[in-house]
Amino acid sequence: MISFQGLTKRFGTTTAVDALCLEIGAGEVVALLGPNGSGKTTSLKAAAGLVSPTSGDVLLAGRSARDPGAREILSFLPQRVSFPDNLSGREVLEFYRSLRGVASARVDAVLKFAALNGSGGRAVGQYSGGMVQRLGLAVAMLPDTPVLLLDEPTAALDPDGLCAFYGLVGARRSEGKTVFFTSHHLGDVEKLADRFAVLVAGRLVATLSARELQDRLAERGVMRLRLDERRPGLLESVRTRAPQALWAAGELIVPGGAALRPAVLDLVRAAGAEIRGLAAEEGRLDALYQELVASAGERA
Repeated sequence: MISFQGLTKRFGTTTAVDALCLEIGAGEVVALLGPNGSGKTTSLKAAAGLVSPTSGDVLLAGRSARDPGAREILSFLPQRVSFPDNLSGREVLEFYRSLRGVASARVDAVLKFAALNGSGGRAVGQYSGGMVQRLGLAVAMLPDTPVLLLDEPTAALDPDGLCAFYGLVGARRSEGKTVFFTSHHLGDVEKLADRFAVLVAGRLVATLSARELQDRLAERGVMRLRLDERRPGLLESVRTRAPQALWAAGELIVPGGAALRPAVLDLVRAAGAEIRGLAAEEGRLDALYQELVASAGERA
């Protein structure tokens, strides 16, 4: 559905995106992550046909994003949305509805879906930042397009807006439609994305499926055991299964995935140790993300 084919974009001497190759299929929800200035917004705008590549291209259902006809299959939410203060939310939606040739019934539907159905008659100038962002989501939802491009959609959302956004993504996925979004909120990735891609300095440094992400996080899990005492030889025995195990702050710390934990517990019991406390936690996405970014920096 979306195909980045060696997309490169330079602004003067600055390379914003460097030979990006990424395929996003129909019905996929893909999150694009990266530090500030990594090229996320430029990549999204290129997919929306708003930025012309220096080289390479972005294809939408086989057509170049630079082709005006290709834009008919997408809806785009920019990072910063702004609407006339004196217009009501409903008037804003009616304006964009007429531009896209959408049926009038969609206005009520998206107002409700974006949790703005009680505020549609109020002037936008009276909206909070979160409500303006929700109105932006409602505008993006107006046309029933197969591709939805969202740049930092959760940046200013309140809890009601987040619920609306999660509902929007879930509905699009169930309908077999594609959602491609950027985010600084890693929780959005874990809850919503089928895959995530990481950009650093304009280059794609990693792509992981939801299953691969779970496996990578599981590998970074930790089990903490509080025992009645340090039994001689126990640590050496546990290290046959978990080489990075160590004693720290009176606890036996066992890094590694959940699959090795039953065997470690068997070793602890075989040593005659009494378990006084046990805690296990899985790896964190923010830590994995920082590892990927740091690793890319070192290679550069």
